[in-house]
Amino acid sequence: MLENGYDQFGGRIGRTLSESEPWWPPRRVAPGAAPNVIVVLLDDLGYSDVGPFGSEIATPTLNTLAERGVRLTNYHTAPVCSPARAALMTGLNPHRAGFATVAARDIGFPGYAMELAEDVVTLPEVLRDAGYATFAVGKWHLTRDSAINDAAARGSWPLQRGFDRYYGCMEGLTNYFHPHQLRVDNSPLEVDEYPADYYLTDDLTDRAIGMLKGLRAHDARKPFFLYLAHHAVHGPLAAKPEDIARYRGRFDAGWDVLRAQRFARQLQAGLFPPGTRLAPRNFEPGYEVPAWTDLPQAERDLLVRYQEVYAAMVDNVDQNLARLLATVEALGELDNTLVMVMSDNGGTAEGGRVGTRSYFSQFQALVTGDKWVRDVPRDPELIGGPRAAIHYPRGWGMASNTPFRLYKSNTFAGGVRVPMIVSWPEGLSERGVRHQYAYVTDVYPTLLGLLGIDRPAERHGRAVKTIDGVSFETVLRDAAAATTRTEQYVEHGGNRGFYRDGWKLLTRHPPGTPYSDQEWQLFDVRADPTEIDNVADRYPEKVRELAAAWESAALANAVFPLPDATSARARRRPEEAEFEQPVRLLPGTPTLERYRSNRLIALRSFEVAIELTHAAGDAGVLVAHGDQGGGYSVYVEDGSLHLAYNAYGDLNELDAGALAPGHRRISLAAEPLPEFGWRLTLAVDGQQVGCLDRVPMLVGLSPLEGIDVGIDRRSPVHWGVYERHGAFPYNGRLHAVTYTPGPRAAYSPALVAQATRVSTRVYE
Repeated sequence: MLENGYDQFGGRIGRTLSESEPWWPPRRVAPGAAPNVIVVLLDDLGYSDVGPFGSEIATPTLNTLAERGVRLTNYHTAPVCSPARAALMTGLNPHRAGFATVAARDIGFPGYAMELAEDVVTLPEVLRDAGYATFAVGKWHLTRDSAINDAAARGSWPLQRGFDRYYGCMEGLTNYFHPHQLRVDNSPLEVDEYPADYYLTDDLTDRAIGMLKGLRAHDARKPFFLYLAHHAVHGPLAAKPEDIARYRGRFDAGWDVLRAQRFARQLQAGLFPPGTRLAPRNFEPGYEVPAWTDLPQAERDLLVRYQEVYAAMVDNVDQNLARLLATVEALGELDNTLVMVMSDNGGTAEGGRVGTRSYFSQFQALVTGDKWVRDVPRDPELIGGPRAAIHYPRGWGMASNTPFRLYKSNTFAGGVRVPMIVSWPEGLSERGVRHQYAYVTDVYPTLLGLLGIDRPAERHGRAVKTIDGVSFETVLRDAAAATTRTEQYVEHGGNRGFYRDGWKLLTRHPPGTPYSDQEWQLFDVRADPTEIDNVADRYPEKVRELAAAWESAALANAVFPLPDATSARARRRPEEAEFEQPVRLLPGTPTLERYRSNRLIALRSFEVAIELTHAAGDAGVLVAHGDQGGGYSVYVEDGSLHLAYNAYGDLNELDAGALAPGHRRISLAAEPLPEFGWRLTLAVDGQQVGCLDRVPMLVGLSPLEGIDVGIDRRSPVHWGVYERHGAFPYNGRLHAVTYTPGPRAAYSPALVAQATRVSTRVYE
């Protein structure tokens, strides 16, 4: 039963359902029936971001779940999202599952396959075979970029890996107000414009609720497994205005005060033993955080806006979880529903020292330095809304990970130690806090053990890989139970770690530098859970022991080769070269998928040829590629031809003058310039009509929205055009648009490799 009132940390609780209300329905699933399972996964949520783990953010639903269940205070995950999701779905260590890092490209080594292998049986596959209805909603991110399109094999898609239904974005991130590519089961959602009040977290919850209601309308007893993987709170951050308004002024005291307050609540709640120390502000090069009081007031006024948006997003997730659980309660099944809530990794440093209002641009600044604007100036009032792709500065990421050090992608606790809540009133009589170590692979066998389901030995006639997970069911049932996992390796991006019996061996590896035994740091996390005191010099034998254990685990789990900035990695899929061939797109073609669209223009010259028969009065978008985070469009308005180039939020406009009636060939040509720039030339029937002499290239994940012909669907490139005309479909005779990729820019391979690598951090 969810209750009204106030949580232990003073957060507000909205009205929820009560069993005493007169409309309360009869129980439809008898006590003792197979339990339902809901696994809620948040993205980039830090250890202290929800009420049960010390936050001031209003999370009444999570507070209630924690009071009715168990908090795991020593739960660990992978440093970034895809590896964590692969481990959760398979029970295998991330590298053995084929996901050493985020699902992007297959570079030719087993740990980087970026697809779920045929000899791996997923959690939903096991549950579906056991009689469960299986639903996935939200972020998938277990399919490499090049395999997310209608021509691709779907072997690593949700439905092919055990889910009956799927709704969400298969990629690592999207736009919360105008998602760039949502899928329904195996097909893209065909939508030109979203409703004015659209918000992704609300939509995902609506779909999940609809799936459960649809199931119960047809079968009153079949248990369900719902995997609800929110995109929140991954960047670029965005929140509903009414949610942001509740947090105005709440963070004016800054991140240092926020950390101290959260840590005090954590100690009061018994999450850490007395004597535990709050880690100092992060000081490592590239990750350092200044004291809040050392910042100018004008800078502080800007930076608090980002945290207000972030808090609003967390609050909104909790509101939506309340709606979902209210539906389960209305069905009479809440007490016999096992709910797990967790994060895929810790809070992030990707917003840099001062945050950004230009999410996709600021990563490229890591390559080009001061020559690239990483925070395109925008009106602060736009922060959190659909017109600014933002992320918070790393000081708020540090606060998110209270009381630990460092961030997502690091192997220190800030990157891998996250909140976890388990609630099942009918099945788990024990309540309270658990301090035993657990790892993300352990969720798989724990769920199967709690449900009494055996894992099959074969899949499609092939013997399946053994799992690495170890059930922590005994820990859930008894606070005094022994820890079921005593050791675990971790690696990401060359950052390494190994845990054994209360000792942690860790590195923070600078990219591109040689690997060395001198990198190892040793912590006794029984006495020092926040990893403050490096005792490697005092215990050299322990360092050697754990370093050897890491090496052995790495060999057994396909961790090698370790990332090396100087190496040119193989590409195992030459068929991807097809994505760089010319393509002719007819009007009415669905949006060309993001990765395919990107390959046509990335780091190269290209030409866009537009064939049309124009008449007086015809108007609309001829071609559009991108969104408010970066893109370009060619359109006709009020009789004139226009080019709009959105340089990561900085809009460049070109009025090419009147477009004469008749059959016309319009050409947009892009010529690469040094230091990641383009010269854009617009021509009509071979005659130049306008030029943008230099604009910054769109690189990495920008443009996020794919190519549209004859319309600018979903995420608009030009906000003014969108306000005037919406998606602005061209109402004349558009014959075709042809993309012809040209030669790649003559940048050094090392520079291109570096650009690719740092742009990937948008995902990570």
